[in-house]
Amino acid sequence: MKTFEIPTYYRSSFISTIKNLRKEIDPRKKDFTPTILDFGAVQFLIARHFGFCYGVENAIEIAYKAVAENPNKTIYLLSQMIHNPIVNEDLESKGIKFIMDTQGNQFVPWADLTKDDIVIIPAFGTTLEIEERLAKIGIETHKYNTTCPFVERVWKQSKKLGDTKHTIIIHGKHNHEETRATFSHSDKNGASLIIKDIKEAKILEEIILGIKSEEDFKSVFENRYSKGFNVKTDLQKIGVVNQTTMLATETQEIADFLKETMVKKYGLENQKEHFADTRDTLCYATNDNQQATIGLLKESADLAIIIGGYNSSNTSHIVELCEEKLPSYFINSANEIESEESIFHFNFRTNERLNSKGFLPSKNPLKIILTSGASCPDTIVDEVLDKILSYYPNTLSKDEVLKKLQ
Repeated sequence: MKTFEIPTYYRSSFISTIKNLRKEIDPRKKDFTPTILDFGAVQFLIARHFGFCYGVENAIEIAYKAVAENPNKTIYLLSQMIHNPIVNEDLESKGIKFIMDTQGNQFVPWADLTKDDIVIIPAFGTTLEIEERLAKIGIETHKYNTTCPFVERVWKQSKKLGDTKHTIIIHGKHNHEETRATFSHSDKNGASLIIKDIKEAKILEEIILGIKSEEDFKSVFENRYSKGFNVKTDLQKIGVVNQTTMLATETQEIADFLKETMVKKYGLENQKEHFADTRDTLCYATNDNQQATIGLLKESADLAIIIGGYNSSNTSHIVELCEEKLPSYFINSANEIESEESIFHFNFRTNERLNSKGFLPSKNPLKIILTSGASCPDTIVDEVLDKILSYYPNTLSKDEVLKKLQ
């Protein structure tokens, strides 16, 4: 796999050594059991796969290259490069300006941009409408377009569905940048609809079967379907793609459910004419992170700490998996750990920052699951590990722990 040139302060020699040891033993990633770091009084269960993925490292490399290559130009990012505050803050410190926030709210008016400015397309991609707007200004975006290739793969799959006159059902969060971009591209190719979960898939089934009305459809899916969407004709042939950071199991559940819906309506013998079996469009890193989390949860542990940006979709799904099994704390950096008695953490369902006391139970050894999302630098994971270790005197050093692994 390609090696990217990213700032060294995003990498950790300790974490990198652990990852490299696992790669040597299991190069094809068939073993998703965790690595156990035994420091004595505390043990960390480290996920087989976590941290920066291909798409994130590619985006970071391109963004910093844009800064280096254009010292006298104004450089903009359409929105956050990736969903990690540390990376975005560092890019801002290099002089990069953000045109809008993750919800699409404008910081910099389009009228302020000139053809001589540099605009970086983030890893999530962008809409066709924004691409056209930038082209009219005269801004060339190809050179610094960091759209993840796995996002582009979803767009290609959407085009295939559109070419065969299937309506494109997008499993995603409708206000997420990636889903907005995917909808824009799929809408060009065919009728498109965004659904967020299996509950909405069940509502869609009732609409397909005629149990619910067109008015119900418009109410439930308001602002999430193509202009001119025809409920009677556009739900006769469908196929499912997804936002690449969604839960793989949920996407599969939705696809299987809607496939059975078409069987109910048209009969098993006609199912292939009405439902397109698409390959899962989840990105490899999201899938690996989720499989590694499932591997983690097969082990006995006392709590889980998951690190990532609070608006990171792939990280929130890792948290979701962990919360089903044990106390789980979603943090964005070691700064959220106030003391051995107090931790600030994020509830992604309610968008609240919470504070929990006594989060480290009195056990010996204490077993902590530690992992991160695809946009979290390894150095942040390292800092969290160090912060926890600081509360336990007489533990082994990192070098001693690594020697036991080798």
